[in-house]
Amino acid sequence: MIPRIDAAALIDPTHDGHAAARRAASDAASGVGFLTVYNTGLTSARVQEVIDAYRRFFHLPASAKQAVDMARTGSNRGWGASGSEQVNPDANPDYKQVFDCGVSLPADHPLRLAGIGAYAPNQWPDMPADFAPVLRRYFIDACTVARNLLVAVLESVGEDGAFFADKFGTPMALLRGNFYPERPTDAGARDFGIATHTDYGCLTLLATDGSPGLEVRQRGGGWIPVSAPPGEFIINFGEMLEIWTAGRVKATPHRVIGTQHERISVPLFFNPDHDANVAPAGAPPVMAIDHLQKRFNDTYLHLKKA
Repeated sequence: MIPRIDAAALIDPTHDGHAAARRAASDAASGVGFLTVYNTGLTSARVQEVIDAYRRFFHLPASAKQAVDMARTGSNRGWGASGSEQVNPDANPDYKQVFDCGVSLPADHPLRLAGIGAYAPNQWPDMPADFAPVLRRYFIDACTVARNLLVAVLESVGEDGAFFADKFGTPMALLRGNFYPERPTDAGARDFGIATHTDYGCLTLLATDGSPGLEVRQRGGGWIPVSAPPGEFIINFGEMLEIWTAGRVKATPHRVIGTQHERISVPLFFNPDHDANVAPAGAPPVMAIDHLQKRFNDTYLHLKKA
């Protein structure tokens, strides 16, 4: 099963529930690869504000969104139309829309000047008027929550949390809004809101509008539905963290088939600095940017074509 954990208890070693929260986090990270958390400091009102901003953007006509279409760029910043991603080569391109943004760096920052795609400039639409400010504020605060949770989970499985925390000075974090429309009436067995995949990076902090749709693959087969209301979060782990911890933390496949109702989810993909060596101790180096960029190039159709 997927445990529900008090984030404050997990992070604070003086909390009465700390030991129990750590045991639950350890079991989840090394087992099913998913957990849900509450009491993070990000309130339901704050999350609802972000979801509402994405909803207003996604409901704009396509002509209003095309000005920030990421297909015109060499990066993954801005709007992605339906069918712009294919996370699983055995399925059709995903029928969801997305909007991606990341860390904001000045134009003369060395990481921008180096042309590293994971630090590409953000593209902001003119409407809704409060879209960029709402997302920027949430991105900063969600990164803090994600870092604290990542350290706590790593320590729960016996890793040195401080070692990892030091590798997130300028994280390649990506904040995304996913818009899943109602499942198309002509959708077939190869059509998904997002097909079966594992996340690419370290920790995913996922907020949702509370609607069902996300399914997690069990180790022995079958699927577990998981949802969380605004203000609670679904946590899962990516391929990079599984590599980095030599398999102590598991990256678990998951999917969204889609239902008869639209759904919005807001994942923060929390990834380390571009030059972090994410190989386990004693193994040949694996640079974080190399792993992440390869997976981006495999997924975004405009990068795949490039």
